[in-house]
Amino acid sequence: MSDIKDVAPAIAALEERAAEATAFLKKLANQDRLMIVCTLIQGERSVRELEESLGLRQPSLSQQLGELRQAGMIEGRKEGREMFYRLADERVCALVGTLYQIFCK
Repeated sequence: MSDIKDVAPAIAALEERAAEATAFLKKLANQDRLMIVCTLIQGERSVRELEESLGLRQPSLSQQLGELRQAGMIEGRKEGREMFYRLADERVCALVGTLYQIFCK
C-alpha cells in the first residue's frame, strides 16, 4: 500500500502540469488569438496578410499578436518594413491540428 509520502510528490507534479496546461489553454481561449494561430498553422504570414484574411483591425491584431508572442506561441521576424509571424511552439500545432479535425473539417 502506498504511503502518503509517496503520493504527495505525484500530486504536486500533477498540479504543476495542470497549472501549465491551464495557462496554455487560457491563451488560446480567445477567438481572435485562436483564429491567428489557426491561420499560422498553414505557414508564416505578414501582419498585413493576417489583418486582411481575418478581418481584424490593426490595434486589436497587434494586441493579440503581442499576447501570443509573450506566451512563446509565435515568433516574428522583420523584413524591411513588414513583420512576419509563424508558430513557435509545437504544442500549438498539435492542439490546433486536433481542434481543426474536430471543428473545421
